Amino acid sequence: MPHDLFGTPVIAAPMAGGTSTPAFVEAVHRAGGLGFLAAGYKGVAAMQAEIRSVRESGARFGMNVFVPDPVQLRPSAALLAELEDYRLQLLADARRYGVELPPLRVDDDDEWQGKIDALLAEPVELVSFAFGLPGADVASALQRAGSVVLATVTSAAEAVQAAHQGVDALVVQHTSAGAHSAAFLPASGAQPGGRTAGTTAGTTAELLAEVRSAVDLPLVAAGGIMDAAGLDAVLRAGAAAAQIGTAFLRTDESGARQLHKDALADPHFTGTRLTRAFTGRQARALENEFVRDHPEAPEAYPAVHHLTAPLRAAAAAAGDPERLNLWAGSGWRQAQAGPVAAVVDGLLAGR
Repeated sequence: MPHDLFGTPVIAAPMAGGTSTPAFVEAVHRAGGLGFLAAGYKGVAAMQAEIRSVRESGARFGMNVFVPDPVQLRPSAALLAELEDYRLQLLADARRYGVELPPLRVDDDDEWQGKIDALLAEPVELVSFAFGLPGADVASALQRAGSVVLATVTSAAEAVQAAHQGVDALVVQHTSAGAHSAAFLPASGAQPGGRTAGTTAGTTAELLAEVRSAVDLPLVAAGGIMDAAGLDAVLRAGAAAAQIGTAFLRTDESGARQLHKDALADPHFTGTRLTRAFTGRQARALENEFVRDHPEAPEAYPAVHHLTAPLRAAAAAAGDPERLNLWAGSGWRQAQAGPVAAVVDGLLAGR
């Protein structure tokens, strides 16, 4: 299943939190790419509404679903203590904006079963998973319903586990990618339940080669791909397509906050860093004050996400990029404002 699986080498990454809107996905399709909606942080009804909206437009699309982590749904006493301590640390931020921090919430599985049931009842063409594997039973049920199933992996070891579950293809995410790491296997030397942020492979193409040597599945490369040269590099390394996020963040059709778009072009920000400060899961963001102030946030997604949600909303309302989650991949400086079509055209230049 090479390029014809996707029909294009350009896939717009599913960017949860409001960036990958139906209008954005439709624009990607019109420009010659393939877009993914993001089910993360949405209820089942909201996910279904977005599916209906894109389906009515005639655009091809996929849906991405977060896999809940059973470790986080049953936190240890030690982790609960870490979370309470982090909540105390966040009180200064809450006072800054005059907002209340919510109580700890550790029971959120992102409506996992409801979303799977909905996708089985009204199948979409492609379904991808992040933060874990769906299980062989879920993968096979979706395939029987007519969906192509993709798992997101960050290492050869994760790829092998995904292949054993019978998925159709893999999204291979390098650590240079913006926003959340999809890693789900424990890091070497980490505490139980600890996740690595990816692999030791130096480039996305090198990680792709590692995964290709371990599994025989179509691969989608993700991480640091911002232009035609980057796309060509991963296609030469054996990718069937590239999943691209940061390059689209500043586009007109992107649903990202304007504050986020502006920060990507602001010379004040000079680097990115992997951080758990905003959500409790490693994610690559522009390094701002909040990232620097909270270097030791607990590994507890989505509990930390819920704790910081009012702080992030208040920072956005105040126009304060120093306390906002400014997700960005390592190539963020190349992100350009303008229509989605211009980005896709640039990626496909010479093809």
